[in-house]
Amino acid sequence: MADTLIEFPCDFPIKVMGKATDGFAQAVADVVLKHAPDFDAATMEMRPSKAGNYLSLTCTIRATSQAQLDALYRELSGHPMVKVVL
Repeated sequence: MADTLIEFPCDFPIKVMGKATDGFAQAVADVVLKHAPDFDAATMEMRPSKAGNYLSLTCTIRATSQAQLDALYRELSGHPMVKVVL
């Protein structure tokens, strides 16, 4: 039995939320690119919260392994600008 239900490689969306501050989207893109060098930052979807205080970013990467996803989630979760990673 495999440790994961995900078949690799696959397109995998990662949603990241944080304060809508200058540099937030770029900081997230930089972290994602470190773990998924083929990620195209131009494909990042951005949705501001109703009041505009928070920003939700959806980054769809070409995931190659569970270890890659785990490392990416760990680094994003530990980033000071990031509030939530889904």
